[in-house]
Amino acid sequence: MEKGDHHGGYYGDTLTLPHYPPNSEPCCCSCIAKLVCTRVFQILCTILLVVGIIIFVLWLIFRPDTLRFYANDAALSQFNLNNGNLQFNLTVNLSIQNPNRRISVNYDSIEAMTLYEGQRFSAIELPPFYQGQRITNNLTADFSGQDILLLSDEGLRNYDNDRAYNMYGFNVQLFIRARLRSWIVRSMPIRARINCNLELPLISNNTAAGGAFQSQRCSFNWV
Repeated sequence: MEKGDHHGGYYGDTLTLPHYPPNSEPCCCSCIAKLVCTRVFQILCTILLVVGIIIFVLWLIFRPDTLRFYANDAALSQFNLNNGNLQFNLTVNLSIQNPNRRISVNYDSIEAMTLYEGQRFSAIELPPFYQGQRITNNLTADFSGQDILLLSDEGLRNYDNDRAYNMYGFNVQLFIRARLRSWIVRSMPIRARINCNLELPLISNNTAAGGAFQSQRCSFNWV
């Protein structure tokens, strides 16, 4: 016999409501958060892919050639080392070639330094300038004055040999901060290092140079 109230009414089966854990909501918030994160990740990947394609296409169009640096001439008129005290006078004439047809260069800063036996003894700042397409610019670096130069025993022996043969080896370095420019587009500041290895005789009133200086190309590396 079916159950009912004392008046004989019938209510049917008992209705069971869904049970949720305490402090929980019927909607799945964590699922929504995961979906949003996935969509954001997909959008970022798409943007990176598009930017990469644009950069690759621009590179195919412009194909920038490496800038070329040359030491065209150099003269050493003084290089005297006495008990670690160095007096020097070195002049280096440099040229910078931009072989690109569509890219110009803004040289924001140029630091030139010279080393002997791996030890720096002079550093100067060269003026910044703008270089157009397919242009060659000339620079002159004058290193002169006096400074402390402390050499190892081997370095001192090499110095004595250089004096005996009147031929000195120097490393001239340029540290450059520049921006590439094409039409209205400019790159972020980029840095480069240039190395020029020179072998020079000491020129004085009693000694002449052993021959004309041979122009040489310097190594170039982005850093």
